[in-house]
Amino acid sequence: MREQIKKRTQKLAVNIWCFCCKLPKSREYNAYVHQLLRCSSSIGANYRAAQRGKSTNDFIYKLKIVEEEADETLYFLELLKEINPLLRKDIEPIYNECNQILAIVIASLKTARKNNENK
Repeated sequence: MREQIKKRTQKLAVNIWCFCCKLPKSREYNAYVHQLLRCSSSIGANYRAAQRGKSTNDFIYKLKIVEEEADETLYFLELLKEINPLLRKDIEPIYNECNQILAIVIASLKTARKNNENK
């Protein structure tokens, strides 16, 4: 499962990069593109770091960062959808995948916290 999530987070970052390459080049778009690229690639990077956590608390802390970065990615995708409704068909599959990854991360956090309490 961990390997599958690592691959999905990496594919998400690549898909968002490809999507961003299609966006118009302007000061306004560039600001959101920069943020979207940063937070979407951070999802996978921090997920990998969480897998190397030195303790359960470290794992939870790093997975919480993954949750925040995934939510931020969703936010910027929502903004772009609102700004340019013509982008909806390109954004929807990316948005859905990010939302699924976020749900998995939240479930993992709940499990890790529960297991940590039972120690």
